[in-house]
Amino acid sequence: MKTDERHRAIAGLLRKRHEVTVEELTVACDASGATIRRDLEVLAANGVLRRVHGGARSLIGRGENPGYGQRELEDQDAKHRIATAVAGLLADREHVWLDSGSTATEVARALGGRDLTVMPMSLRSLNVLAGEEPTAGIRPALLLPGGSLVPGELSFRGPIAESNIRSLRFDTAVVTPCSVDLNAGLLAHDIDDAAVKRAGLESAGRVVVAASASKWDAQARALVAGLERVDVLVTDKAFSAEDRAQLDKYSLEVVTV
Repeated sequence: MKTDERHRAIAGLLRKRHEVTVEELTVACDASGATIRRDLEVLAANGVLRRVHGGARSLIGRGENPGYGQRELEDQDAKHRIATAVAGLLADREHVWLDSGSTATEVARALGGRDLTVMPMSLRSLNVLAGEEPTAGIRPALLLPGGSLVPGELSFRGPIAESNIRSLRFDTAVVTPCSVDLNAGLLAHDIDDAAVKRAGLESAGRVVVAASASKWDAQARALVAGLERVDVLVTDKAFSAEDRAQLDKYSLEVVTV
């Protein structure tokens, strides 16, 4: 396995198990013990796992939000396809509100060289957009939301961020929910994140939701908004005929990637 493949395999095992040993990982990844130990040190530094004697321990508790480092390793191909599709929905010179999270960071990568004005809700997306080499002298203009910075996630939160979001009007809000439920709608893991997401979608003329298949019916408790607030849904999920019929009730466009 290549390094990124081993990292995804290790993260995948720790999604299912509380703890794994170095010996188990050498077999699963067909790698030496020294290589696995180096992998575990890197993943621990990125907040994916906790290094323990002889192996690694999952940081994911029951119903808890996996850390950013864990989520960044998951559904990479799907997130890339979703981000490309989202970028294709945006017209030049639009003002765009961009949510936080690993999918949002991938969307930021897809917006390099675009004539857009973007308010990114995380330092990760901000650094991606600010660091892109301009294409033909063009790069997105950036608006900063302010507020408090969440450690690890590096996302903006709090009443200052919410107030600054609501003081503006955006053409499109790109929302990346922690969970999507056909009945409840868009959900977040905590009320502070839900409040920021709500401010973003309520300040936009159009709401585009970007959600990989793993987000559907995932564990999350804080309501952001119902699906009636969504204009376009971009996902890699394959819907049943029954699910499609329920989505049709909301009169939203579904883009399947």
